[in-house]
Amino acid sequence: MTDAIDKLNGIIWSPALVFLCLGAGVFFTLATAFLQIRCIPDMIKQLRQGEKSDNGISSFQSLMISLAGRVGVGNIAGVATAIAFGGPGAVFWMWAVALLGSATSFIECTLAQVYKEKDRDTGEYRGGPAYYIEKAYKHTIWAPLWLVYAIIFAICMILATSYFLPGIQANGVAVAVENAWNVSPTVSALVLAVLLGSIIMGGVKRIANFATLVVPVMAVVYIIFAIIILLVNFDQIPHVFGLIFKSAFDKEAMFSGMLGSAIMWGVKRGVYSNEAGQGTGPQSAAAAEVSHPAKQGFVQAFAVYVDTLFVCSATAFIIISTDMYKVFDGESEDGAVRYAGSLPSDVSVGPGFVQSGMDSFWPGFGPTFVAVAIAFFAFTTVLAYYYMAEVNFTYLNRWVQNPTARKAIIGLLRALVIISVYIGATTTPGEAWALGDIGVGATAWLNILAIIILQVPAHKCLWDYRKQKKAGLDPQFDPEALGIKNADFWVERKREREALAAQPEPQEQQAQ
Repeated sequence: MTDAIDKLNGIIWSPALVFLCLGAGVFFTLATAFLQIRCIPDMIKQLRQGEKSDNGISSFQSLMISLAGRVGVGNIAGVATAIAFGGPGAVFWMWAVALLGSATSFIECTLAQVYKEKDRDTGEYRGGPAYYIEKAYKHTIWAPLWLVYAIIFAICMILATSYFLPGIQANGVAVAVENAWNVSPTVSALVLAVLLGSIIMGGVKRIANFATLVVPVMAVVYIIFAIIILLVNFDQIPHVFGLIFKSAFDKEAMFSGMLGSAIMWGVKRGVYSNEAGQGTGPQSAAAAEVSHPAKQGFVQAFAVYVDTLFVCSATAFIIISTDMYKVFDGESEDGAVRYAGSLPSDVSVGPGFVQSGMDSFWPGFGPTFVAVAIAFFAFTTVLAYYYMAEVNFTYLNRWVQNPTARKAIIGLLRALVIISVYIGATTTPGEAWALGDIGVGATAWLNILAIIILQVPAHKCLWDYRKQKKAGLDPQFDPEALGIKNADFWVERKREREALAAQPEPQEQQAQ
């Protein structure tokens, strides 16, 4: 069974998926005329001025939920792995993937806003790949096929995010806490389960509030420590950037012949980290309260920058500026050591690179700092996984007519995730990593192929947004005027606003 799972995982996460993500990024970058660079002011403005309501969360809260899922253990261990097997040049290719992936994120998250809907039980906004895959061509003869496609996507996302991946993240927290403070995994499991239950029982609003409180703090603190280490090693700054750029193009003698590895590992870890195109970001994007879908598309495009250009770069700077890394030939630690740096011989590839870098700056601080970082990164990632699972459960729940039964199903989902966290924290993950990767990899294939086909409404939204901004207006979305079908939420919203505007003012009523 293990061999079969590993073989399937290798097929799904083959170079073909990596280059599909990269190719989609290049295509959407050109198709949107480099919006990820041109529209940075719009991204920042929407973060500062976003709306929220009883049904929807603010753009900033949506961004925090998205970052909770993106910023995780991979931002520490994943970057270390990329450097170990691709050399420092892999960092450059991670940056390149982030730049391209930002355009992909805009497309998928704008589509999520266009085709979102209200949860009939809670009133919260729901949306994501399953919703836009079903709705975009619902008016055509191909509707049944797209419906099956959407259901398959929802099932894959649920399998990955409701059980396998939450348990893995919880295990990472328990191991880190035990190593740093010798706390029993059982104690960690109980604390995690109680905290998780108290948050997810409050729905998307409570998840958003918690993510808004924790995610910015943990990311900023992590980046600040990286900057401090870089400043302490100020004389290393030209060397760090020079090494990254030289080895990215195979011009550094010690890493000559590793260009292919640098590109492959940089792209692979960049795609895995920023998640652009994987279909995970659109779920939280749809929950935001905005007047135009493009607004949230800009916000989610910015999320890719935060994840890779800020947090992953912080990890890379800690590792490279302190010289605490090794580079191997091949794709495992069994390969010949190309570069050993100042890293202790007993440190293996992964978080140990960052721990050693921190220790060189503040002896004894590394294990504690990394344990705290992993604990916060992993816990918020579990919250994001739960939210993704809930959105897709809600999508499938639409065929359940009894409200009590629908609530019971969501209750079972919450119980499943809590159980997953407890079991994952107290046992070895085993095959769960591979099974979770298979689920997420499958959704990436399904989602990227879908948005390539369904992209036109997102481009119409971008064009409409720019047209209204040029006219000095605050963009308002009218799908019917743009010829976008099946955007029922927005059509109904427009009618409600028109009806409200047509009502006479109180003074007029009194005069009559």
